[in-house]
Amino acid sequence: MHSSVPPKEIQRKIIHIDFDAFYASIEMRDNPGLSCRPLAVGGMPERRGVVATCNYRARRFGVCSAMSSAQALRLCPGLKIIPPRFSVYREVSARAHDIFQQYTDQIEPLSLDEAYLDVTGSQHCRGSATLIAQEIRREIAQKLKVTVSAGVAPNKFLAKIASDWNKPDGLFVITPAQVEDFLFDLPVKKIHGVGRVTAGKLQQKGIMTCGQLRHYSILELSRWFGSFGERLWELARGHDDREVQTSRRRKSLSVERTYEHDLVGLETSIAQLEPLLKELQERFRPIESEYRVYKHYVKVKFADFTQTTSEESPPATGETLDEHFARLLACAWERGGRAVRLLGVGVRLIDLREAQALEQLELFERKVNGLT
Repeated sequence: MHSSVPPKEIQRKIIHIDFDAFYASIEMRDNPGLSCRPLAVGGMPERRGVVATCNYRARRFGVCSAMSSAQALRLCPGLKIIPPRFSVYREVSARAHDIFQQYTDQIEPLSLDEAYLDVTGSQHCRGSATLIAQEIRREIAQKLKVTVSAGVAPNKFLAKIASDWNKPDGLFVITPAQVEDFLFDLPVKKIHGVGRVTAGKLQQKGIMTCGQLRHYSILELSRWFGSFGERLWELARGHDDREVQTSRRRKSLSVERTYEHDLVGLETSIAQLEPLLKELQERFRPIESEYRVYKHYVKVKFADFTQTTSEESPPATGETLDEHFARLLACAWERGGRAVRLLGVGVRLIDLREAQALEQLELFERKVNGLT
């Protein structure tokens, strides 16, 4: 029996599933000889590649995702780097979602290797979210031959923290009765959205844990951190009313390219736009009936790793697509005027399904107000 979205008065039961070193685990599964050495999946260092993920042996050397492959090799000279096989990873992810569907249809994918499950209304395992998480982990290990970690909690914020608590191949449960004590000593850097800069500002004020964060009012935190201050106040108390979103719609679409050799000069950069725009158009074509483009943008990362973005509404008349993106690139490039390491082109999107729903609602309201 599948679950349904619970009324607000019912305590939610949320599971966060997170594959352990997903890409690397699949590569070790398919080639067991790789299991005995530090392994990373990503681009080659001579092509300015970055690490997509790495196994736990590599992590002991300080290697991590999003690190340049060149730096990873400096930290771990014996590191084996292999290119990703996304078609295989997508297949494994789809099979995992088939397993999730056995327990609930309230599934929110975050990426190929992460998902939230709302099992509040599920009757499987006598309605126990903990037992459901155990079964899912066991099924994935048996059928897919890789491991996942799971967190069980009353909301998404806590479930995501819990899934990371006993990694790899772990399960951690935070019951409603345990929330208060668990959060009291939780380091603020564990809160999603608290990066190095925010953590540093909190530390300067003597705030290291959520318990210490609770001493400050929403007004004080908002004065220091803007709109995120209110969110900090809520999360320090374990408040998170976000529902599991079963439909995730695009807000943008982009194509980026990191170049093996820096692009010197504006004209050299503009010459690279054509293949990027061609790929962007090809990726947009399958979804063009569902979305409308309302902005074009260009992203430029310079050789010193500083970056900037330039964006505008699409031209009404008198300027071709190529000309418009070239002008956006020129605006962005002039802010740095240096050699370019990465170029990206993209579009901001309006979901036509949401727009149509709003239009129907407005029409309904006009009819009611006009008594027609």
